[in-house]
Amino acid sequence: MPGVIVDCAIYRDGRRTERPEDFPSALQEARRQRGHAFLWLGVHEPTPEEFERISGEFGLHPLAVEDALKAHQRPKLEVYDDSLFMVLKPVAYDDTTATVTATELMVFVGDAFVVTVRHGETGPLAAVRRRLEHQPETLRHGPTSVLYAVGDAVVDHYIEVAGELQADLEDLEAEVFSPDRSESRNTAAEIYAFKRQVMEFRRATGPLTEPLTRLQENRGVPFVPDGSRPFFRDVGDHLARANDSVDSLDRLLSDILSAHLAQMGVRQNDDMRKISAWAALAAVPTLIAGIYGMNFRHMPELGLRFGYAGVLLAMAVIEFSLYGLFKRRGWL
Repeated sequence: MPGVIVDCAIYRDGRRTERPEDFPSALQEARRQRGHAFLWLGVHEPTPEEFERISGEFGLHPLAVEDALKAHQRPKLEVYDDSLFMVLKPVAYDDTTATVTATELMVFVGDAFVVTVRHGETGPLAAVRRRLEHQPETLRHGPTSVLYAVGDAVVDHYIEVAGELQADLEDLEAEVFSPDRSESRNTAAEIYAFKRQVMEFRRATGPLTEPLTRLQENRGVPFVPDGSRPFFRDVGDHLARANDSVDSLDRLLSDILSAHLAQMGVRQNDDMRKISAWAALAAVPTLIAGIYGMNFRHMPELGLRFGYAGVLLAMAVIEFSLYGLFKRRGWL
């Protein structure tokens, strides 16, 4: 299955040996040297038929196999008789489109093997494998070292993505409170879209807390020696930082949205005051002209020689007085 198996290698005493011709014989060899060697098989988006052969050779639990094939799983840790199954969700952030994309990564850990199943185009596995192959002292700890290294790489990238989101959120905040902001922009929609990206990020980081807590406390988790607890505790600390960053982003977005809505309310009040002030200015000459436009024969002041000029002067005085009053009060 060359298109499905990305990499397959036996690691003996922390060092990679030659690539085996097929994984069944490699698994048998690793189990014969249990404690000194293990097999790491990397798989990318296998079909049910392709993964059936792999699961049969490694003795993977059918429920875990179903989860690995269907994907769309929450981060979790499942313990079975012959293996340990963990789901991780690596994330990537595209700052040009301000979108968070989550992929899925499944890790099976057994007595002398690690099987990683990747869904999506992005993932830290290649970099993790290269780094571990230059750290034989870490690989000597067996399959658990791979589980730790993969989790550490995923969680460390969470912190990087949180920093990128924070930088873009500061730019959005500056635009919201900028006096030169365009009125045609739908700022509320931009804030809400950014909030959805933070929610997508939270779906990857939040549920991972419980599995890492189990690993660092080693509560009924096989294939994880007690000596690895401090390493998983370190990953858990990094995850706590990432979750704190997500919470801060979410709170700040809510505050920005509330401030934006308050700005809109104040702006609308200002507009209504201006409209009311101009309406009042237009009402005075309209009232006077309406009274003297009724064309009755017997009306007061119709016979005054300077009545027309007096009425125009009165309207002008009233208009300028109202304009000055509204201007002093900030209505115009």
